[in-house]
Amino acid sequence: MKLKNLIRHGMFIIALSILIQNCGGKEVKEAADLVLTNAVVATMDESNPSAEAVAIKDGIILFVGSNDDAEAYIGDSTEVIDLEGKFVMPGFIESHAHFLGLGKSKQILDLREAKNWDEVIAMVAKACETSRPGDWVLGRGWHQEKFDPSPNPNVNGYPVHNELSKASRNNPVMLSHASGHAIFVNEYAMKLAGVSKSTIDPDGGTIVRDSVGNPIGVFEENAENLIAKHYEEFFNNRKPEEIRQDYINQIRLASEECLKKGITSFHDAGETFELIDIIKQQADSNKLSIRLNVMIGDTYDKMKEKLRNYMLVGYANNFLTVRSIKQYIDGALGSRGAWMIEPYSDLPAHSGSNVTPVETLKKISELAIANGFQMRIHAIGDRGNREVLNIYEAVFKKNPDKKDLRWCIEHAQHISAPDIPRFAKLGVVAAMQSVHCTSDATFVPERIGDDRAEEGAYVWKKLINSGAIICNGTDAPVEDVDPIKCFYSAVTRKLADGSVFYPEQKMTRIEALKSYTINGAYVSFEENLKGKLQTGMLGDITVLSNNLLTCSDDEILNTKVLYTIVNGKIEFKQQ
Repeated sequence: MKLKNLIRHGMFIIALSILIQNCGGKEVKEAADLVLTNAVVATMDESNPSAEAVAIKDGIILFVGSNDDAEAYIGDSTEVIDLEGKFVMPGFIESHAHFLGLGKSKQILDLREAKNWDEVIAMVAKACETSRPGDWVLGRGWHQEKFDPSPNPNVNGYPVHNELSKASRNNPVMLSHASGHAIFVNEYAMKLAGVSKSTIDPDGGTIVRDSVGNPIGVFEENAENLIAKHYEEFFNNRKPEEIRQDYINQIRLASEECLKKGITSFHDAGETFELIDIIKQQADSNKLSIRLNVMIGDTYDKMKEKLRNYMLVGYANNFLTVRSIKQYIDGALGSRGAWMIEPYSDLPAHSGSNVTPVETLKKISELAIANGFQMRIHAIGDRGNREVLNIYEAVFKKNPDKKDLRWCIEHAQHISAPDIPRFAKLGVVAAMQSVHCTSDATFVPERIGDDRAEEGAYVWKKLINSGAIICNGTDAPVEDVDPIKCFYSAVTRKLADGSVFYPEQKMTRIEALKSYTINGAYVSFEENLKGKLQTGMLGDITVLSNNLLTCSDDEILNTKVLYTIVNGKIEFKQQ
């Protein structure tokens, strides 16, 4: 018996020795693929708001808690990253931007930093030097309100095409306004489109003209189509595979840009059925590196025919969802296309544009609710927001059995006081972009006056206090897709000159972080999958150099993305 006991005791010592060697003295419960330790973790989980470590296996979070307890998830093959006190949060969710548009913006002229019209002309002239005659030269991001000095001559602040046309005699040029709701073109493009003094403005659009009626080169809202259709003919006059590859390149470029900025999920604000097919093919081939929630942006007739066949929820391991519809009721404030209740202060004869007839939006909304789709309608002006709320309310009343719809108003930038509480009352989400506030604030009072601006311009706090949910984004490529800049705008409302735009509407740090995480997940019906760091949730994580909840305002803008982790895999690492 003594010999047997000694043998048993020896075997126990050997087993214990192996266990100690393998796990540092702690039993491995389940070996993770990746463990982050020594971090400041903002979980966004109210039941466990902070932690030191996170463990992930097979793309799913295994553990969130202390460094000591995390050791139980470290096996021989586990990758362990000591973050030395860096900030860990759920991956940023971009709740409104244009995915392929972001990719395309990397292929064309970026005019966002142009200080004046002369710089734009110089950039175009340089691009023409390397372009074949007849090829289109494209750009995006100019804004007449940000030019210093102002263009001379100008019409309503817009430059006139003459100098641009001289610099681009052999190429059609089309430059999108920063808002995306106007374009500037040269003489070549206007001649190609047959636009002249006698051309009639289309419904929902304006050809901006000089004092004697000549087009100056600016086409607002639906008038853009007069030119854009000729570019589309040029673009489509290629082999189908060449066109497809161009879109795939845009998907790749957009993904790379998002990962650099810490974005793990992206709500794509409107793609055609044709482009959704291409995105789905990429998902089928496991070539999507961030999660996409794609809104359908197509005509009523096409949606009536195809909508029921395009519902995708959590497709391709939760990398693709299609369950919402994107439409437009008006334009942008910068181009005076936002549909306002009262006329513009700086253009008293004009109240903006209704770009899609209200009756059409009603029909599309009825089609959406009948097929289980979410509506997400662009509305910037106070009249636009009121009309969309009216449409939603009428559809909801006709369908009292349909619950938890989470329909959205995209932008919700300018809201009349009586309409602010209607968001929470109706359960309508305000899908807003904080960075638009600080980007546009320099001209908002000029457009609509101080009283209206204070009453309803980017009224985040009024909406939150009324019980409404706000999700956040950038509307890229209108703005830089960078969530850090947008977060900064949300909590400071500070302009480049140091002034603060109606500071009482600032979000708190935690409100801003919610708007970029759990609220974004809620809007896409994915709050049980993402938006917080909790056992069983998707392993989507952003690691930052600064603690967004405690660092100074100035330090927010100095924050760097150190890691972007999607599905438990490190997709971006700061070099």
